[in-house]
Amino acid sequence: MAKRSRNRRRPRSNPRGVLSVASDGYGFVRTAEGSLFVPASKMGGAFDGDLVEVVPTHVNPDRPQEGKAHNKVGNLPSARVVAVLQRAHELIVGRYEVADPFGVVVPSDPRIPYDIFTMRADNPDIPDGSLVRVRMKSFPDRKSAATGVIEEVLGRDDDLRSDIESIIARHQLAMTFSEETLAQAQAARVDGAGALSAGYRDLRDWFVFTVDPVDARDFDDAVSIERLSARSIRLGVHIADVASYVPWDSPIDVEARSRATSVYLVDRVLPMLPERLSNGLCSLAPGEDRRALTVDVVLDADYRVSSVDCYESVISSKARLSYDQAQALLDAGKRGADAAEARRAFDAQDTPQGARPLDALALGSVARALDELSAFARARRAQRAARGGIDFLAREAKVVLNEAGEAIDVRLRTRTEATSCIEEAMILANECTARILLDADLPGIFRVHDKPTVDALAALVPLLDELGFTRAVNVESFVSGDPVAIQAVLDLARGTAEEELVSSLVIRSMQRAVYKPFCAPHYGLASEAYCHFTSPIRRYPDLFVHRMLKAHLRGAAADLAAEREAAGWIAEHASGMERVADAAARESQEVKLVEYMARFVGRQMEGVVSYVTPSAVFVRLPNTVEGVIPVRDLGREYFSYDAARYAVTGEDSGLRLRMGQQVRVIVKAAPAHARKLDLRLA
Repeated sequence: MAKRSRNRRRPRSNPRGVLSVASDGYGFVRTAEGSLFVPASKMGGAFDGDLVEVVPTHVNPDRPQEGKAHNKVGNLPSARVVAVLQRAHELIVGRYEVADPFGVVVPSDPRIPYDIFTMRADNPDIPDGSLVRVRMKSFPDRKSAATGVIEEVLGRDDDLRSDIESIIARHQLAMTFSEETLAQAQAARVDGAGALSAGYRDLRDWFVFTVDPVDARDFDDAVSIERLSARSIRLGVHIADVASYVPWDSPIDVEARSRATSVYLVDRVLPMLPERLSNGLCSLAPGEDRRALTVDVVLDADYRVSSVDCYESVISSKARLSYDQAQALLDAGKRGADAAEARRAFDAQDTPQGARPLDALALGSVARALDELSAFARARRAQRAARGGIDFLAREAKVVLNEAGEAIDVRLRTRTEATSCIEEAMILANECTARILLDADLPGIFRVHDKPTVDALAALVPLLDELGFTRAVNVESFVSGDPVAIQAVLDLARGTAEEELVSSLVIRSMQRAVYKPFCAPHYGLASEAYCHFTSPIRRYPDLFVHRMLKAHLRGAAADLAAEREAAGWIAEHASGMERVADAAARESQEVKLVEYMARFVGRQMEGVVSYVTPSAVFVRLPNTVEGVIPVRDLGREYFSYDAARYAVTGEDSGLRLRMGQQVRVIVKAAPAHARKLDLRLA
């Protein structure tokens, strides 16, 4: 009996993984055996984010393989969900529809294609069309529908802000602070004199200033720069000393750790710290004494680091500038403009909230500092490019809302000389602090970026070949992740109609940067040691790093046992919350972009095909809003799909649409609550 038991074949376990559902309804599951494609018809009642058990399925070779067609990184095998092991959603937000005797909740998240049934008798006063939060009672299966209980009415579905409320609720973002946290924040004081007596250095005479977007809501980083000699400069990066107000394991710290990051939605900020700190004591307002943590870097004539000093300081910012104001001064300097012309160019830009008027002396000091910063930034970017740093196209849309929350304009932000000045200063400060952590053997949370996988880059080769790029770039080097080859592709696309598309595809092929409790290279920046130090108001890993540095400066590194033990899970949690915050911010912009485009329904516009699936062609318009053309609307003929080149071709007409192609489209509809337009070919 025992012998037979040992020889008996055990049943093989099925693959398991987290289900990621696309808005088209299909999904992917990443398992220990590899990634699997799940058709929309094989979800088995699973929702996006659920931990599922799947069984690989055999696909009929005579019909188009949906799994392969939709796959972004190669031809994946198909599978079906056979069991949901752990649910990701207990609460779901959606539109309430009266259908007696039921109240049906239609989820706002398009990745949840199941209506949820509640009993109308339990909530007879909820109006049809309300936005509600429902707690799940039972999930759908082949025999029964999903059911739930209404927990909260969030507002009217047709309210202009209801979409944002829905996003907040769907991602379960925190909107209020505890009484203990608010009381702790209220009791905080700058106490500059006390800081100086405790050993902070007095830098209030230094010409320190801030440069941020004109609509920025927190100001935690400032810079200073002075030429020491013909062959050296001193760059100061001064970051708000948030850690002095937020002790480890205090009420504020516990809440900040849980949130891990501020969330920047289209109409509001959900801050990591109470406003008393984020917009008050830790905001480096001009003319106000503020505690800071300073990284003081001396650079040689080639802008290479000669020495680094890090210390606690008290500063008083001399100016608050917007990026547009800074760029105006840089442009005036290039033109050789006199002081009067530079003043006019500066004053023509919008003034950021809280800025103080600058007299002629201060404006001249700012202009000279920006010229020094610009030379520094150019040199540092060139050095990073030489060691393999990758320069992606930076372009994002910012939807402008009126007081009622209505989308009234779209502004595009791109990298400028002014943004580069501050970006390079912050990158250098982050590298210097990471090196300090390593050299002192301090606990740390580092920013790690792994190189892209071979499969992810190989999937781009057919499209690059179609664009003619492979004739000028070594394909093997590109696929292997050689940053020089990747940069060569981006350079070839620069200035062409396909620039934004190629940049976005290469970015999509990259691995996501994450936080780790150990140091590893940052691939995109070609940096061997990198951490986040410059935004402790809005990122918890930065606050963690500040605490480690302050303990080191005070000779208390031996007391960091609790922080050392917690670094691992804090890094993992912060990485997860960053993904949530980014998704919420992106969704809030997209839904308002579509709302803004409602005024252009019926209009013709130029666009670029941004993605192609067997069932739909996605087109991105110049203001970054994306729309969908269903393949069925292209004509009554059959359209074949080329998965390698992301293209569809009509078998009768020969009409071919491929990723990267410029097309003229008509805005057919801008559906309410949607994140994509309905388009058709012009």
